[in-house]
Amino acid sequence: MTERSERHERRSFSGSSSAQPVVVVTGGTRGIGQGLVSAFLAQGASVAYCGRNVVEDASPGALAVAADVTNRADVRKLWDATVDKFGKVDIWVNNAGMSNSRKPLWELPAAEIDSVVGLNLQGTLHAGAVVLKAMLAQGHGTLWNMEGLGSNGQIVPGLTPYGATKRALTYATLAMAKELKGTPVKVALLSPGMVVTDLLLQDYDPAELEKAKKIFNILADRVETVTPWLAARVLAGTRNGGRVAWLTRPKAAYRFATAAFRKRDLFGDT
Repeated sequence: MTERSERHERRSFSGSSSAQPVVVVTGGTRGIGQGLVSAFLAQGASVAYCGRNVVEDASPGALAVAADVTNRADVRKLWDATVDKFGKVDIWVNNAGMSNSRKPLWELPAAEIDSVVGLNLQGTLHAGAVVLKAMLAQGHGTLWNMEGLGSNGQIVPGLTPYGATKRALTYATLAMAKELKGTPVKVALLSPGMVVTDLLLQDYDPAELEKAKKIFNILADRVETVTPWLAARVLAGTRNGGRVAWLTRPKAAYRFATAAFRKRDLFGDT
């Protein structure tokens, strides 16, 4: 994409050629969400973000709001606070999510299953309902939903609730795209691939983690590597129902094919 065409794409979602883009990131206090907030700010966007517990952010162009995305009133509060401060919302990234303990389904407490499904799927659907209605009233905007393990059909034992929510979320996003056809609002999928965060590393015993690290060192990347690329692609825009993916099948295949010649250690200084 040329510099001129990228500027045109950035204008198209905001409805303004002069105002800088305004982005909202849910779950923006840690991991990929925190990385996205930093990347969007570095690339010239104004950014609002939320977590269930946040403190005031003194960074120029940033707004932190305490919000629970499973609560529609909190989602609307986040939208309204962003509009009050920045005048609009161009992009909303539904990033908030959690995983379950790596156990068979029958060993998981009911409350843990409810929490994972509640945040990853119900929370994203409730947030989407509020945000898309507001964007339609506003006359523009793009909602991005975050994919994860399970979105592409990959099945990993021990992550049944998490994988099921991500598989369902991909369907839901594509269904939203059909519902938005012919409107000025778009919805799209954002796939960060395998990123070294607490979510990826949680609940391994030491021996299992050492085995897993061999795969992670081939396929995974650090937050600071992935999020600037994702932020740039989000700001550039995509078609309704589109998908932006960091770890594509060809890239994964190349990494496996060259693993013997490309020594990577993502954990050497952590």
